[in-house]
Amino acid sequence: MSSTLQNYSALAGRIFIALIFIISGTGKVGSFDSTAAYMSAHGMPMSSLFLSGAIIFELMGGLSLLFGYKTHYGVMMLALFLIPATLIFHPFWSVPPEAYRLQMIMFLKNIAILGGLLTVLAHGPGKFSVDDQINSR
Repeated sequence: MSSTLQNYSALAGRIFIALIFIISGTGKVGSFDSTAAYMSAHGMPMSSLFLSGAIIFELMGGLSLLFGYKTHYGVMMLALFLIPATLIFHPFWSVPPEAYRLQMIMFLKNIAILGGLLTVLAHGPGKFSVDDQINSR
């Protein structure tokens, strides 16, 4: 693969993965009370506290990934958010049969996103990133 294609692919991959977290985090800000109630309905204690943490992790991690700044920290924040969120809110193994397929798809989507995050962690953010610009000085 040419280095130009690799550079643009890394940038596009970071943007696509970051968008889901940035959009989700801003959506949580705009619907804080209803999201906290949804979390409480799923058995989450101290939902307002955990929701505030989720918003911080999604927005800070998503922006870190988007700009490629301190990318390894941003990726770790997003992975730390994604693992419990996936296990708590998409338990396909314990839902009624009519919800099984959707929850399995959502679970697997999150696993795929985690795979993308691990790829960024392993290979770095690429040339079109703040991290690369700082390191190449």
